[in-house]
Amino acid sequence: MSKKSLLTEMRDTQLAIELIELGARPQVLESETTLSRERLLKLYKEVKGVSPPKGMLPFSTDWFLTWLPNVHSSLFINIHRYITKNSECSGIEAVLKSYRLYQEYLHTNQIEAVLSFTRAWTLNRFFESRMLETATCSGCGGHFVVHPDDLHDHYVCGLCNTPARAGKTRKAKAAAQTELSAAA
Repeated sequence: MSKKSLLTEMRDTQLAIELIELGARPQVLESETTLSRERLLKLYKEVKGVSPPKGMLPFSTDWFLTWLPNVHSSLFINIHRYITKNSECSGIEAVLKSYRLYQEYLHTNQIEAVLSFTRAWTLNRFFESRMLETATCSGCGGHFVVHPDDLHDHYVCGLCNTPARAGKTRKAKAAAQTELSAAA
C-alpha cells in the first residue's frame, strides 16, 4: 500500500468537487484525480445529491464539427488557447478556467450553453492528441475547430456561411410560437 500525501488528497478532493459542480462525468474525475472510484462516487452523490450518469464518454470528433457545436467549441478552444498562452495555467486548471469564462460569456450574452464540461474536456483531449485543430476563416478571420485531414485553403466558417437549417430547432420554433401567442 502506497503512502498518500494528505495535501495531495485534499487538493484532489477539492478539484473533484469543482469538476462535479461543473458537471464532469465520473470518467473525467477518475482521469484527473488520484481518488478511488468508490470515493469519487460517494463525493458525486454528496455534491449533486444524485448518482452520477452512467455510460461511456462521447468519443467522436464529428459532434464538434456540426454547426452550433462548432461555434461553441471554437469559442471554448480559443479561450483555452488564450489562457494557456498568456498565463502560467495548464492542464485541468486551464480547462476549468476556460470553461468558466465560456460560461460567463454565455451568461452575459444570454446564450444557452451547448458545450458541457465533459465535452469541453474531451475537446481539449482531442486537440492534445491532434485529432482536431483550428483553421482560420477566410471570411471573418476567426479560428474554428476543423478536422486535421480536411482541406483548409479558403476555409469559410459556419458563421460566415450559415447552413440553411441552422437554428431551426423544435425549441426555436416553440419559442417563436410562444412569442406570437404573447403578441396576439
